[in-house]
Amino acid sequence: MTSTIACLAWGSLFWSPRSLPMQSPWHEDGPLIPVEFARKSKRNYISLVIEPAARPVPTLWSVMSVQSMQAACEALGEREGTTDPAHIGRWVSGEEEPDLIAGLADWAGARALDGVVWTALPPKFDSARTPNVDEVLSFLAGLSGAERAFAERYVRRTHPQIRTPYRERIEGTLGWHPEDV
Repeated sequence: MTSTIACLAWGSLFWSPRSLPMQSPWHEDGPLIPVEFARKSKRNYISLVIEPAARPVPTLWSVMSVQSMQAACEALGEREGTTDPAHIGRWVSGEEEPDLIAGLADWAGARALDGVVWTALPPKFDSARTPNVDEVLSFLAGLSGAERAFAERYVRRTHPQIRTPYRERIEGTLGWHPEDV
């Protein structure tokens, strides 16, 4: 039996799904999730990740072209470059919903979804901690050349509805406002 599984997005999945098997365009009425610019990536930019203390924002979602939850998790893991199952969040209808995504079961039920997957990479800045906004601003302002251009592009391409306190400070301090979507 085929399941209808959605993938949630708030960062680069939106503008760069790459090989992620998507059946529908991105919808803007995703569940509220606490995300923030709180992960220093291997490529030296700050990415959005789930941060429990952050203010929840509406996310994006797309139905995936997969036959099972396992296939959805594997496809998202491949897109995100991780084989660690802890870095791919998942929920299946009938299970208890995750604490950090309140109302997920009702949201998914209203859209006839059997399951949902999302990226669950943790915050990381100088080890495994969440940076404060001043640390993020200092880090971004200190970048130069191609690294700075890449970091700026990540912030600008993030969908405008992903309004976080850190993003507001980045826009106000560095002038990195959203691109038109």
